[in-house]
Amino acid sequence: MSPREQGVLALERRGWASAGAKERAVREELRLAPVRYYQLLNALLDDPRALAHDPVTVNRLRRIREARREER
Repeated sequence: MSPREQGVLALERRGWASAGAKERAVREELRLAPVRYYQLLNALLDDPRALAHDPVTVNRLRRIREARREER
């Protein structure tokens, strides 16, 4: 996994007081627009390397994604 991909997962491991704080961290730490960040994150959730790197975070995010899909 690239350092950027690892950074995306590391950012997701943190707790956030607000969405604004998370967006600010995405822009400042990863130098990504939030839309691009979420595109990368979504792709990582389907990547076996990401699952091997951080199974707890990836599985948590997969459950959230699946629950949102079921709500639609």
